[in-house]
Amino acid sequence: MARRGIEDLASADAFLHPALEQLHDPLQLAGMEAAVARLVSAKASGHHVALVGDYDVDGVTASAILVAVLRACDLVVYPIIPHRMRDGYGFQPIHVERARELGARLLVTVDCGVSSHAAAAAAIDADIEVIITDHHLPGDPLPEGVIQINPHQEHCSYPFGELSGAGLALKLALAVAKACEREIDPRLLIRVACLGTIADLVPLRGENRTIAAIGLQELARTRSPGLTALIEVAGLQPPFSAADVGFRLGPRLNAPGRLDSAEAALDLLLCRDQLHARQLAGELDQWNRDRQQEQRRVVTEAREALIEGREELPAILVAWCDTWHRGVVGVAAGRLAKELNRPTILLAVDGEQATGSGRSIPGIHLHDFLKGWDAEMLRFGGHAQAIGMTVKVAELADLRLRWEEAAESWRERVAVRRFEYELELTPLDIDQQLFNHLSDLEPYGQKNPQPLIRIPGPLHLAGSPRLFGQGHLSAQAVDQNGGRIALLGWGWQERSASLEGEFEVLGYLEKDRYRGSVLRLVDSRPVTDGDGEQGEVS
Repeated sequence: MARRGIEDLASADAFLHPALEQLHDPLQLAGMEAAVARLVSAKASGHHVALVGDYDVDGVTASAILVAVLRACDLVVYPIIPHRMRDGYGFQPIHVERARELGARLLVTVDCGVSSHAAAAAAIDADIEVIITDHHLPGDPLPEGVIQINPHQEHCSYPFGELSGAGLALKLALAVAKACEREIDPRLLIRVACLGTIADLVPLRGENRTIAAIGLQELARTRSPGLTALIEVAGLQPPFSAADVGFRLGPRLNAPGRLDSAEAALDLLLCRDQLHARQLAGELDQWNRDRQQEQRRVVTEAREALIEGREELPAILVAWCDTWHRGVVGVAAGRLAKELNRPTILLAVDGEQATGSGRSIPGIHLHDFLKGWDAEMLRFGGHAQAIGMTVKVAELADLRLRWEEAAESWRERVAVRRFEYELELTPLDIDQQLFNHLSDLEPYGQKNPQPLIRIPGPLHLAGSPRLFGQGHLSAQAVDQNGGRIALLGWGWQERSASLEGEFEVLGYLEKDRYRGSVLRLVDSRPVTDGDGEQGEVS
């Protein structure tokens, strides 16, 4: 906990025991009081509200929270989810036109809008008032008259500045419900907010940790037809972990918005009919299968494009193609950034423009790095580890060259992959008490990583490894004292030779439904007489 910034007993107690009382007063957020007053006024005047949300998990869950609560407070709300291919990212002037056609006099954004100056101005010109709720980093000031709720904006003294879009929607929903004297159990909203909070990879500390921990507990007790159907189609059983959201639930909610329209995901979260919920969950599951297939193709082609003909990789990787799907380039960039240990930007070309996403690696703030070129991009936004952009294709080659030159300062950081582990154990050290202690640190996520464990060995395999699925590996290892540990390597078929002879491993200790205690492999290397620097393995 000390390594995670917990410096006193009171902080330790709060970290180990997340509770509703740890959530801050929503009215401490700059702009919140004005936003609540405007929504209460809309209710009193009978004005309709349009709600524009992003198409990812964070945006969809944020939309679901606000739609449900505003309707419960007797406001007429029309959700508008941008279509990735037709509309592009975020709040656009076309959404103002839709809001006008729906008769809305007030427009609220969730998880988008901080850089939507043209759309905000168009709304004001159309006599539609605007409330922007967004957690992305602000750029130029929004037009006068726009109410903004963003913990990153100037003059906002809110105690916690790292809420997700769903976290901000939760805050606004609770404040509006209180102002409308509508009693709502916050835990019912937190179980949805936790999905966006975990999936959007915001730091799981402070309020985010509270939202994630309580939300995961509430998911295990949910009676929501939509959430129940989503959990069933993902093949999950409680208790749930952040990994279940990140790898099973989140991708299914994300998939339709990546390849087509996210409306099915929003419909599922708001659905109250069990049969319809199961139908929608099945559709999301199929969208996710299609997304996985398309993503694998993009990863393979992008890897070839980035590596082919190069003796040495640059410190930042940039590639584009006119056959890549815009909806999967971000996830594909994340996979390659992790694999190649470099910030990676992939873009899908459509005519004269290319739209894509970038993913970084720990220690490199990608948004700050690219901010100096934002005037040369048609659209740009994001945060430290993930960015989105639209660029003219004719300018990409020159931009890539300048980015590569500027990124040379990272050369030493990306040249060698380094892992910092927190525990050194033998197989005989691993027992139920250890699992109980580690479980107190959950849920894991950004700024609260799952502890990386080193088993120095020397280890050797007890029999041949078993290969399964698409290149995965399972094996049993034994140390010189007879201690045994099950090893699980996702995508480790090509690395199976690293487990020959005597070796040591790094990995994450987990409970497996079928294998019991298992170490999910991160790295391995032969055991030699020398040893690396304490706590670091290259």
